[in-house]
Amino acid sequence: MVQVVTDKDFELETNEGLSITDFWAPWCGPCRMQSPVLEELDTEIGDQVKIVKMDVDENQTVPASFGIMSIPTLLVKKDGEVVEKLIGYHGKEQIEEIIAKYK
Repeated sequence: MVQVVTDKDFELETNEGLSITDFWAPWCGPCRMQSPVLEELDTEIGDQVKIVKMDVDENQTVPASFGIMSIPTLLVKKDGEVVEKLIGYHGKEQIEEIIAKYK
């Protein structure tokens, strides 16, 4: 199951290894399409990448610090450094290709 993170624990949860953070909101249609893709990836390759999600309505500090203006946005971090920022819906194969670049 994809872990939910907040402004308080975001850095702790995403500062080691490869992580993808899904910035989303419950009212966002494309976000609701993105979520099952990430759940499936987490089930299949959760040992290779940590997938977390953050509700931008409830947590505004972290999204603002990364300039998140549109959702869904996927932020890919490798050992705490942002390596990719994907705006809008992305399919499973696209995300798998990005994960493969940083494993």
